Amino acid sequence: MSFSISKAYDLMAEGLNNRALRQKLISSNIANIDTPFYKARDIDFETMLSKKAKKIFGEDNDKKLKLAITDKKHLLPPSDLNDLKPTIFFRDGHMARNDGNTVDLDIETTEMSKNAVMFNALTSALKKDSQLFRAVLDASAKV
Repeated sequence: MSFSISKAYDLMAEGLNNRALRQKLISSNIANIDTPFYKARDIDFETMLSKKAKKIFGEDNDKKLKLAITDKKHLLPPSDLNDLKPTIFFRDGHMARNDGNTVDLDIETTEMSKNAVMFNALTSALKKDSQLFRAVLDASAKV
């Protein structure tokens, strides 16, 4: 049996892990700024977290047609949970230098600072969520 503080706690914790992975990818891009033919990479996890949040909070207003199962011998449709994984991709749209490298230091540092702000916001939200839970526990212990 797993224990969760709130529905949002698991989502925030996963967001924090994905932000840490994004920080590593951006750092890797910066470290390879002089590597010939290196392609800048990034991660798309916001789409996955958005889908997961809709599923957790019951806001699944998906326009997708649901498969009707009329017999228990029918194959089940593929689970949507398989779609809930972040994807790593090569950043397009940036001019490659003469050596084929697509890393732009200005873009990487901007993305790194945006990621750090989001990481700090998630950390603050997790602390606030756990403080609220701790206050409830302390109040119930006094009764």
